[in-house]
Amino acid sequence: MTATKRVVCLLDDEFEDLELWYPVYRLREEGAEVLYAGPEKGRKHIGKYGVPAVADISYDELDADRFDGLLVPGGWAPDKIRRDARVLEFTRLMNDANKPIGQICHAGWVLISAKILEGRTVTSTPGIRDDMENAGSTWLDEAVVVDRNIVSARRPPDLPPYAKAFCDLLFGRR
Repeated sequence: MTATKRVVCLLDDEFEDLELWYPVYRLREEGAEVLYAGPEKGRKHIGKYGVPAVADISYDELDADRFDGLLVPGGWAPDKIRRDARVLEFTRLMNDANKPIGQICHAGWVLISAKILEGRTVTSTPGIRDDMENAGSTWLDEAVVVDRNIVSARRPPDLPPYAKAFCDLLFGRR
């Protein structure tokens, strides 16, 4: 099967394992090519529960013209990822191009730092609700919220509807 869509998933240590792997496998089931991007190509990152993922490309290789969608897993990784100017610029370019951006749990921190939440409606883990609202968004306590190109979810129990909503948006079924 030839991949019809390319998605990049951001990596750093202490990502939430399920929030990375579940949507990645779901996208691959749909035929998408999913690459992991990290600070350094080839570096292994360990999730909160010990499951590793290796960066296929470095943040230096992020190019919004080469990808159809962006996934940001939760866990503690987003607090590290959000500090990288290359990631923030890439996230802004993906948003400006209206390409699907998926964020779950603490991943909202990356979108906050990219300054793309003003006027948007989103969800996240309740622990960063204030951060999301202070970034100018309207926060809802719902499993999944889709606002234009941003698909957001709260936590691992929301993964089935989150992954479905992201796939539907990416593949034009929404």
